Amino acid sequence: MPTKRKKSAVKKAAPKQTAAAPASPNTPQGFTLPTEAEFLEELTLHLENNYHTDFENASPRELYMATAEIVNSQLLKKKWAFNKVRREAEKKESGKKKIYYISMEFLMGQSLKNNLYNLDETGIVAGVMKRRGISMEELYDQEPDAGLGNGGLGRLAACYMDALASQEYDATGFSIRYEYGLFKQKIVDGWQVEMPDNWLPGGHVWLNRRDEDTFRVGFYGDYHEYWTEEGLQYNIENQQIVEAIPFDMCISGADSPAVDKLRLWWSTNRESFDMNSFNNGDFTRAQQETNKAELISKVLYPADNIEEGKELRLKQQYFMVSASCQNIIRDHLRLHGTLDNFPEKVAIHINDTHPALCVPELMRLFMDEHGMEWDKAWDLVTRTVTYTNHTVLAEALEKWNQQLVRMLMPRIYAIIREIDRRFREDMEKLFPGDTGKINYMAPLGEDQVRMANLSVIGSHRVNGVSALHSEILKDDLFHDFYLAWPDKFTNVTNGIAYRRWLCQSNPKLASLLDETIGPDYRKDARKLEEFAKFASDSSVRKRVEEIKRENKAAFSDRLKAETGICPDPDSLFITQAKRLHEYKRQLLNALRIISRYNMLRENPNLDMRPETYLFAAKSAPNYYLAKNIIQLICRIGEEIEKDPKIRQKMRVIFLENYSVSMAERLMPASDISEQISLAGKEASGTGNMKLMINGAITIGTLDGANVEMREAVGDDAIFIFGQKADEVQKNLAAGYHSLDIYESNPAVKAAVDRLGEGFAGTDFHKLKDYLLRPTYSIADPYMCLKDFDDYCRVHQEIQDAYEDRERWNSMSIRNIAMAARFAADRSIRDYAREIWHTKPISE
Repeated sequence: MPTKRKKSAVKKAAPKQTAAAPASPNTPQGFTLPTEAEFLEELTLHLENNYHTDFENASPRELYMATAEIVNSQLLKKKWAFNKVRREAEKKESGKKKIYYISMEFLMGQSLKNNLYNLDETGIVAGVMKRRGISMEELYDQEPDAGLGNGGLGRLAACYMDALASQEYDATGFSIRYEYGLFKQKIVDGWQVEMPDNWLPGGHVWLNRRDEDTFRVGFYGDYHEYWTEEGLQYNIENQQIVEAIPFDMCISGADSPAVDKLRLWWSTNRESFDMNSFNNGDFTRAQQETNKAELISKVLYPADNIEEGKELRLKQQYFMVSASCQNIIRDHLRLHGTLDNFPEKVAIHINDTHPALCVPELMRLFMDEHGMEWDKAWDLVTRTVTYTNHTVLAEALEKWNQQLVRMLMPRIYAIIREIDRRFREDMEKLFPGDTGKINYMAPLGEDQVRMANLSVIGSHRVNGVSALHSEILKDDLFHDFYLAWPDKFTNVTNGIAYRRWLCQSNPKLASLLDETIGPDYRKDARKLEEFAKFASDSSVRKRVEEIKRENKAAFSDRLKAETGICPDPDSLFITQAKRLHEYKRQLLNALRIISRYNMLRENPNLDMRPETYLFAAKSAPNYYLAKNIIQLICRIGEEIEKDPKIRQKMRVIFLENYSVSMAERLMPASDISEQISLAGKEASGTGNMKLMINGAITIGTLDGANVEMREAVGDDAIFIFGQKADEVQKNLAAGYHSLDIYESNPAVKAAVDRLGEGFAGTDFHKLKDYLLRPTYSIADPYMCLKDFDDYCRVHQEIQDAYEDRERWNSMSIRNIAMAARFAADRSIRDYAREIWHTKPISE
């Protein structure tokens, strides 16, 4: 029976368009959507001509491929129409810039669902598929995730591309067209095994090859400098040339006329084919150089624990940067005919340190290709480039061996060396005699090229990705740079593409929002805050609870179909979904689960609400400690599954091969969001925002964006535990000894000892030693044991709160509403205003 609602809780939502409509301000002239009948007619012709089948007999995969090809064609038409608007804007001196966002990762996930939503075409295609009895979910499932990223860094870049297009900024993303993406995760005997992520057969439909925009990138070579009357000159011989061929992915804006592009570079060398070797029957040698070139774009993040892997990683970075910078300069000259106005018309943003080489590469292009003097070139570079730092972890701040850089990119190394010399001269004026400080800040030192330092030096704005993180950058990581250039540093807190993570992933909740506050929030996330006034409305609270239960049931059914495991939808769904790393403390979560399991073994009849712990994570291939933690989680789950009585109270499930499409199902089904990193280590997080906007309640430390989430929702709608960032530093400085906690706390001791005893026939002595016995510096370096008691305390508080359904649903509504603050649209407006100094095309 449908739930009755108060009249105040309901507004009539504008219906989604299902047929061709008159052009609106958000539809560029010359582009219109088809009606359902027109789409069916085009689909039928497409199936017949390209797949030699008809609509009635086409397989779901053929229907997906044909639909995707039609939608991609529509995007190209819309992009062409919007280009006319761009060209008109470019003629005016309007202070608007082209934004170029360079990132090693763009974790795009599936494209069809997002593009149909942004084109307002979902209803049209759903109507067509209904005639065949094909659900939209079945259609979407035919598409592989475009796994061009690892985790938060790549997904953030994808969210930002969506927000840029939706708000009508002229933007291009640059990355690499990885043939195999990261990897497909298989769990074998609890251990992560990496399989090739072969996404292109189903994903290539969204890629539009542009051979006419091919650029050449040079590696190695014999480099010589010499002085002439005109100054220092150089020549370089015997370079290995690689061709960078672009594949463009259209990025559609939601309720927007804009279509931007993500340009992905594929590496090859068509000129290197050795015809003599081929004619002599040595076919392998004939193809050898081409194969070497194509290896650059083969796999995201080759293993860097061997020298060959390090060389390939660095080669990937320069390949991406060089092709992108050549492309940017070529396009600017075509449009303006001069480079003098480059910083006024171009913003180049480097997403973390991977694209840092764009600083010396731009210098090379300006000086060597366009005849500029050093000072003018440096002025243009530093007024154009901006840099986002994403981590304070030392191992993630890239440092490359100088000899490797010199061998691989001799001209680039020479430019970095000159940047270093001039920088040291400038800093000597600011910090006279402070050699230690200057050595620490310099781009070259200890036989390494320091990419973070190079990024800061070559940029005019540097930002962190949460308020806390940005303060840590100024107070600690980049403190000396902050003393030199205080105006260079700012903050932009991360954001998510909320239309994807709410409107598309949780359509029932989106429909409730349409009814209660109206659909305007779909365009303007700030309107979402109006939902907070329904936190005391019993009918709306009830609907939020029902929607969550329906999402949990759907997730359970899907999981049962895929794995045979079906968690109870009435249990608490406690989710930790993020990259597996020590600082994110999946191990702390596992220790508390072990403690909970110990309690149930002592009293299997304990009166408690059933709990389902959901983990989703990938470990770096050579990160064996992280893999050991994955194995621990899997083995705990296996052991619990063998005990029918305990299984009714607790289940631990590791979700294999975490991906964007899995996250789109998991986030709406989660009750509790685990954000438990050691304070001061997580730059921001975005999974916390995705769970928040779907009504999950956060249990977390005051780390990253959790700090701002607490400010947004208030202390009574989030559960905070553990040390603060400054307390962590004080405790480490005073000398942290985990063994003292182990010996004095019976619950900690029992949980840690179980690691030695093992689960499901596997012992975890190495993890026990990691927590208790110092290795490189201290035992338990991320202080799991220190925060254990407070973590258990706050878990009990949040579970007690869950039983007060009115209170819980009120908290959930408040989290949904206040997530407006964490929309990528807001982040992009902040970047445009504070960092890039530009405006949307339409303004």
